[in-house]
Amino acid sequence: MNKVGVSEEEKNLSYYRFYQQELAPIDEEKLALVEHPSEKAGVPFNDKNLFLKGEDQEYCQIGYGLNADGTAFVANRTYMPNVTSEMLDWWFPWHSVGSDLRYKIWDNEDHYFARADRCDYVCDPSVPIREKTWGVSHYILEDVGNGPDFLKLNFLRPRDFGYDESLIDTSTCSSMVCAIGEGKVAAAMTHKWYPYKNGVMFVSHFWIGMHRNEDGTITKGIPDGIKIPLNIAKGLYAHNIKEFSNLKAILPEVYKENKGAF
Repeated sequence: MNKVGVSEEEKNLSYYRFYQQELAPIDEEKLALVEHPSEKAGVPFNDKNLFLKGEDQEYCQIGYGLNADGTAFVANRTYMPNVTSEMLDWWFPWHSVGSDLRYKIWDNEDHYFARADRCDYVCDPSVPIREKTWGVSHYILEDVGNGPDFLKLNFLRPRDFGYDESLIDTSTCSSMVCAIGEGKVAAAMTHKWYPYKNGVMFVSHFWIGMHRNEDGTITKGIPDGIKIPLNIAKGLYAHNIKEFSNLKAILPEVYKENKGAF
């Protein structure tokens, strides 16, 4: 695939070299699952605290598929050697401010830009690093398989997503981000991570077809009897395993060189 375009200004940034690199390879076992939907269901949204507790083993851990209610899911686990929890707490707000190149180096074939709507809040040194995504929306242009498309990711504090915050800072969830996506198809998303071997285990789950109501509750956003097209989940899975394979490869160096800057 061709890389997304960059400006002359972007070429002069110190982290341009990460854009120039080839994307990191994806595990063959994960690639093999692209054409084979999971026979297991995704963890039900109402049982999402099982996901934080690591007690969701009966559900799909890596893959995608449809649930009985017509919603779809994507699940992935990525071992990230030499990555720390602090690096990931930093990465999610850092790539949403400053140059568009910050988002492009994550996946130079599919990421065009990610722009926070509250840059002043994200860059405020008094805001704890872990909280810099809370209540912030990222306006995104990316390609998850059907050409470039716009997406608005509304990040939430975990309790506003419905999580039990006592499950954070534990052996199965040292930290996390969660959001509701607005686009052609609404979706709820969580990434969590925790120490594993000489790095972290990064675990993702998407509930496609969920939306946030005006009262703040998150419920199924599609009519009964309607099913999310399986191809949507397939495309998101393929994109997810691609972008996080590359992030694990570049993050230690990106963080080392830029951790003091927002």
